Amino acid sequence: MIRALIFDFDGLILDTETPLIDAYGDVYAQHGHAFDRSEFARHIGHVDYSFDPWKPFSAGLDRVELENVRRRCNRARLEKQALLPGVALLIGSAHKAGLLLGIASNSPHEWVEGHLGRLGLHGYFSFFSCRGDVSSPKPEPDLYRLAVDRLGVRPCEAVAFEDSQAGVNAARRAGLWVVAVPNISTDEHNFDAAHLQVATMEEVSLAMLQERFGAA
Repeated sequence: MIRALIFDFDGLILDTETPLIDAYGDVYAQHGHAFDRSEFARHIGHVDYSFDPWKPFSAGLDRVELENVRRRCNRARLEKQALLPGVALLIGSAHKAGLLLGIASNSPHEWVEGHLGRLGLHGYFSFFSCRGDVSSPKPEPDLYRLAVDRLGVRPCEAVAFEDSQAGVNAARRAGLWVVAVPNISTDEHNFDAAHLQVATMEEVSLAMLQERFGAA
């Protein structure tokens, strides 16, 4: 029996990743630099990669100002983003059916909970497992282990929804069932570790999850 659904946040509930990458592209374009979008996309889902986004820029440029411009571009793009397809229906249906809902995210609490509050979804979730709550973020399984522990369910009673390779690997290593839902920024990731891959959460229903994973 599936008793809990645990969601990543960035790129799964709200596409914060495409605006982030595109904002870097905006700054690169302003300074006449070629932008390797795939290079940035490879780092999605990780927080521990050593990656310098401003390496192609002149050493004389003010990196603080570059980052300020990037943040303004990102904010403008992010404010235009709606919930990703199928998210609201699945969360609402699961809550109505009495399933426990949790978040497991490499982003900090203020980012995740702030956006969920703005979007009217915060109250649906019983627990938030976020950056800073464990010593090792995704792709390590610690965030998911914390989430199932605090929700009071066994890993095999929970389904994780992830949009990145790092997230899928983290949930799988924690023993959860894993549904991969790539977005346009992560569709080149390797999702072989997922138990199921769908194009959007519109393809997912509670009946399908129980049938596929609940009897195992």
